[in-house]
Amino acid sequence: MKILLTGATGYIGKRILPILIGKGHHVVCCVRDPDRFNPPQSIRENVSVIQADLLDKDSLGAIPKDIDAAYYLVHSMATSADYQKMEEDCATNFRDAVEKTSVKQVIYLSGIVNENNLSKHLASRLNVENKLSEGSYHFTSLRAGIIIGSGSASFEIIRDLVEKLPVMIAPKWLSTRCQPVGISDVLVFLTKTLMKKETFNQSFDIGGPDILTYKEMLLGYSDARELDRKIYTIPVMTARLSSYWLYFVSSTTYKLASSLVDSMKVEVVCANDDINHILDVQPISYHEALRKAFQKIENNDVLSSWKDASVSSDFHINPSDFIQVPDFGCFKDKRRKTYIDREVCLDKVWSIGGETGWYYATFLWKIRGVIDKFYGGVGLRRGRTNLYRIDVGDSLDFWRVLYANREEGRLLLYAEMKLPGEAWLEFKLQDGALIQSATFRPTGLLGRLYWYSVLPFHVFIFQGLINKLTSENL
Repeated sequence: MKILLTGATGYIGKRILPILIGKGHHVVCCVRDPDRFNPPQSIRENVSVIQADLLDKDSLGAIPKDIDAAYYLVHSMATSADYQKMEEDCATNFRDAVEKTSVKQVIYLSGIVNENNLSKHLASRLNVENKLSEGSYHFTSLRAGIIIGSGSASFEIIRDLVEKLPVMIAPKWLSTRCQPVGISDVLVFLTKTLMKKETFNQSFDIGGPDILTYKEMLLGYSDARELDRKIYTIPVMTARLSSYWLYFVSSTTYKLASSLVDSMKVEVVCANDDINHILDVQPISYHEALRKAFQKIENNDVLSSWKDASVSSDFHINPSDFIQVPDFGCFKDKRRKTYIDREVCLDKVWSIGGETGWYYATFLWKIRGVIDKFYGGVGLRRGRTNLYRIDVGDSLDFWRVLYANREEGRLLLYAEMKLPGEAWLEFKLQDGALIQSATFRPTGLLGRLYWYSVLPFHVFIFQGLINKLTSENL
């Protein structure tokens, strides 16, 4: 079958793509920026790419007319203050576009909505369902609660909280019940639903066998990691304070933290497990989902992470729009140093950030991350998805990868930290030397004052960095 996949660069999209290819399908990936789309070489002959923006009706004319089915895996939570209107417009435009094709089924991954008083996030998901269900095709909605898997937002937040806080003074919503589901089961549900007539024109709740409070989930994680953690809930913590608490401890943005806190007040428990019987699926337990996530992390085999999505920052850019580093009106710190071994130098550049750190004066980078977090930025807590692989669009601490070509020997990063301007950091191996360039385009007088205030630190930070990158030792 020919299948249209939206959200192909997202957390779920990156994982379902190779599965669909493995089942013999040809997948048409709908992406806003093709430069961000980097499928494995082994599957590319069965992948087509179209550039389209769901908010731009005209661009959706690129969707092939002969598709058989489509996955709608697009969510805009916290990408703007008016994300509900954005999600509605995207769903409406998508519905109108695929109605002009031969599509027989559209599958949407939604959220569990079995309460009358829904959060803004869940209400928006339900509204998207309603818009998509109005199409002339067969529509199937799979409603999930908390998804547990390496790189998922829920797992990473739980991980941050438990790993960093021996004692938690937490808000009362930790007593809210939910029904977590493993990412492996989500993918099974999504793929087995494809062209399954028993699922046509229906919505189903999907979840694991455990119904837990958020507190029980945190303590379950601590047990799995053999950590002694104490959690105390208090009834007086406001939604704003709860959001700040989540924001400062975890790697979320404040907007995302606010949306999550709003949703965590609502119970998300499956109304029934009919879909399990229809598809013959036996979901794994919460502890098994955790075990699988730990295994992926330990093997450095995390296929996708929510941190690489634009929702992980307040900068929603197409990398290709910023790949040309400007010169006019910019300040530059450019250094060149001969390397001893090209491959060693490349290995260091391709491993920079995350757990590896910044090779020289990493503590100063960490201080800059704390300052950034204090001012509402992303800080350093996002780290990186893979210790050695870098793809365009990936987050790398408080940077976004704009260009990464190891064979060419060039890595270009764009700053997503809070700055009075824009910043790029580039590493290029050329003619036996590493050229390291930091570019800053200031905004007004404040931007210029900022550059001159940090200039003394640049002198030894950037010189120390290039010295370490070009040295012989790993």
